[in-house]
Amino acid sequence: MEIRQLRYLVALAEERNFTRAAARVHVAQPALSQQIRRLEEELGLALVERTTRRAALTDAGALLVARARRILAELDAAQTELQGLRGIQTGHVSIGAMHTMGPVDLSLALAIFHARHPGVELTVREQASEEMAEMLRVDELDLAFLSVTERIESHGLGLHRLVSEELVVLLSREHPLAERGQVRMAELSDQEFISFRQGARLRELLVSAARQAGFEPHVTVESNESQRVRRLVALGLGVAILPRSDAEGPGADVAVATLSEPELSRDVTLAWRGGRRHAPAAAEFLQLARDTFTAPGLRSPSGQRPPALARVGSGIEPARRDA
Repeated sequence: MEIRQLRYLVALAEERNFTRAAARVHVAQPALSQQIRRLEEELGLALVERTTRRAALTDAGALLVARARRILAELDAAQTELQGLRGIQTGHVSIGAMHTMGPVDLSLALAIFHARHPGVELTVREQASEEMAEMLRVDELDLAFLSVTERIESHGLGLHRLVSEELVVLLSREHPLAERGQVRMAELSDQEFISFRQGARLRELLVSAARQAGFEPHVTVESNESQRVRRLVALGLGVAILPRSDAEGPGADVAVATLSEPELSRDVTLAWRGGRRHAPAAAEFLQLARDTFTAPGLRSPSGQRPPALARVGSGIEPARRDA
C-alpha cells in the first residue's frame, strides 16, 4: 500500500469521477485507475463500484478512505511542521463556512491570513452545518464556521462560539404586519415562507419554532442566499426568518420585526475535530479566527464591520485592543 494510492483513492472518493480525480492529483486518468486496481488486488477487496457515469465506494472503500484521510493528514502535518521550522511558507487550509455568516466577516480573515502567509493555499467550501460537522470528523475540512445543533454538539468536535445573533421576521413593505415592531410566531401560521434548504440550521430553527407555535411552516421557495431571500420577501413572495445582520444590512428594502413566542437566535461557532493535531498553517488560521472574531463588537446587530477590526497601514490587520 503506497501513499500515492491512498491520495488517489481519497481524491476519487471526493470527486466520484475518475477523470476529475486524476486532474485533481495531476496524473493521467489511466494511471490513477491502474493504481486503484493495484491497491484492490493487494487488499483482495473491491474498493470502488465503477459505472459509466460515476464511481462509488464500496463498504471496504469507505472504511479505507476514512483511515486514509487521517494518515494523509498526519503525514501532511509532519511535512508542514518541518517546513514550519523555517516559518509558515507553504501549506493548505480547508475551511468550511455556512451560507450566511452574519457579522463574522470570513473574507476579512482570509485577507489577513493571505497577507501574512501568501504561500499558503486557502479553500472555502460552503455547506450546511451538519454536513460540515461530518466533513470535520473525516478530516475533509481543517476547520469550519457552523451553527451548533443538538446532533453536532456531542460528537467529537472542538467548539468555540464566536457570536450568538437574534433571528427576526422579514416582511414586504405592503404586508399587513409590516408596521408591527414585534410579531409572534403563531401570527405567521397562514403565511408562505422563503427559507434555506433542508439541513440548514436556519431551516431547522424555523420548523422548530413553527411547531412550537402549533403549525407546520409552508415553505414555497428555497434559497441558500440570504440576499436573494430578502429580495424575494421585498417582492411579496413570502415572509422569512433571518439573522438581524442579514435583515438590516445593505440589501432589498423590507420591513423587519422582532420575533417573539418563541424568541430565536443562531450561533456562529468555530469548529474542528477534537484531538486532531493541525498542521501549522491550519493551527495559525484557527488562532487568527479566535483572535479576530471573539470580540464584543461582533454582538452588534448591524451589518457593518465590527469595531474590533480595522485596516492598519497597507496590510489588513485586526485592530489592537488595550490590555
